[in-house]
Amino acid sequence: MYPNVQAYDRGVMFNPDGRLFQVEYAKEAVRKGATSIGMIAKDSVVFVAHKNVTEPLAIPSTVQKVFRIDERIGATYSGMVADGLHIVDIARGKAQNHKLIFEDTKSIESLASEISGYMMQATQYGGLRPYAVSLLLGGVDGGPKLFEIEPGASFLGYKADAIGSGKKTATEILVKEYKDNMSLDDAINLGVKIIKKISEEKPSKDSIDIGYVSDGHEYHLLTPDELLNYI
Repeated sequence: MYPNVQAYDRGVMFNPDGRLFQVEYAKEAVRKGATSIGMIAKDSVVFVAHKNVTEPLAIPSTVQKVFRIDERIGATYSGMVADGLHIVDIARGKAQNHKLIFEDTKSIESLASEISGYMMQATQYGGLRPYAVSLLLGGVDGGPKLFEIEPGASFLGYKADAIGSGKKTATEILVKEYKDNMSLDDAINLGVKIIKKISEEKPSKDSIDIGYVSDGHEYHLLTPDELLNYI
């Protein structure tokens, strides 16, 4: 006889149908998060994220959604803010440790695999909960690469991907309009177009983060003045 269905909410354990309720709840938190987009452009990886600052007295510049992991790797997330910032810090730590030991930048796929392994621990042990965050991790490593790591700890490479509340609409637009070898500007403009489509308000320099990594150049986060050229 199976336990009461609520028993499967008290920890991370499979129910008789093979489902992990806590992982599903974490994925639902991601689906309610602000939208983030990643795209591979020609020799570049671009990140465009909606900040979705709802507090009227909040200072938008204190909210960040696109991050430098190291000089050739960037990231953005959707989901619970605290979880997202923590996973970004974990990624930075792993990248820095690799550089200190090997005097070289860690490969992006290897870093995605390590973060996936770290997040997977929260789906296996009692007293932990899955991280309610999906992470887009990308950069230039023998060519531009982009990976998504989701709350269940699986990771997958993409040419273009969207996470968060606008994922369905964003994915539909990406399928239609994304092209291989897009220029950096075209990729940024497409990302901004998607944010405008899914946002209830007209985007401003305070409501969007845009960052990119290009071959031969370090990670760059657009300044407010640079953002005005695209919105």
